[in-house]
Amino acid sequence: MPVQPRRVRQQGMIESPTIAAPGTDLLDPPAATPPSPPLSSPPPASRIPEWLGLPEPRGFRPKRRYRTVWISDTHLGTRGCNAVMLADFLASVECGTLYPVAAIFDGWRLKTGWFWPDSHNEVIRRLLKMAHRGTRVVLIAGNHDEMLRDYAGLSFGGVELLLEDIHTTADGRRLLVTHGDCFDAVVLHARWVAFLGDHAYTWLLRANILFNAVRRRLKLPYRSLSQHIKRRVKNAVQYIGRFEEAVAREALERGLDGVVCGHIHTAEIRDFGGFTYYNDGDWVESCTALVEEADGTMRIVDWAAEQAAARAPARQVEQAR
Repeated sequence: MPVQPRRVRQQGMIESPTIAAPGTDLLDPPAATPPSPPLSSPPPASRIPEWLGLPEPRGFRPKRRYRTVWISDTHLGTRGCNAVMLADFLASVECGTLYPVAAIFDGWRLKTGWFWPDSHNEVIRRLLKMAHRGTRVVLIAGNHDEMLRDYAGLSFGGVELLLEDIHTTADGRRLLVTHGDCFDAVVLHARWVAFLGDHAYTWLLRANILFNAVRRRLKLPYRSLSQHIKRRVKNAVQYIGRFEEAVAREALERGLDGVVCGHIHTAEIRDFGGFTYYNDGDWVESCTALVEEADGTMRIVDWAAEQAAARAPARQVEQAR
């Protein structure tokens, strides 16, 4: 039979009518409320991109194995950066430690205009993948990426960020690793001259791009026009010599055996009476790197020249046709 509503006065409240569902009695205990589905756990704060774990495509050339590799002055974010050649070099090497010695991206240029093609992304992907697979990647901050200096001592994506480092070679020598801009009097005391020189150098690199575009049409190897001009300007040669001596003097006063730097875009190994100066060059002009073999031997790898030599036989066959 239908149940009549009943009203109960309790603490000044009137109970609302209770109506039993068909086939049930008011004295039956209330049905249990089904549990609400659990809330999905929030995604982790940092998720590793899937491409970091993807295997490398099998190539026809074996990878070169080095104990340590130094690169610098890649100037990602500028049109003068030879990013395709740099990514090819990084894909061809395996090493225990990799030092990008500053000016990896050019903050000065990016402030005036954004330029970042996919080839520049590929360089960053290569660096992160090497760090993910066990290579110690130590990024040294310099003048063109000076905004990173505030974060020295931190690690991003497995990449350590430092202002400088002391590297011990396999044969026991201790080397100062620094970009070298702190020994450049122009950068320190006349920044407006440095910015003016940077603009002039940018135009020279643009001419270098056009120059090599013509050489590619003629099936000729890469050649740095800007480096060719710099080596023939007497003041530039004197400046390079003074810079090398200033960097070497600083490391020698610290009781070290040598120094590795970049900044002046001139790859060189120079001995100062038992003290060794190393410059790993750049990737806008010479496309060079400094490498340490397993026994501590160090040498400069001229990647542009090696690639030109590797393509020479094919070019000779085409010319013979």
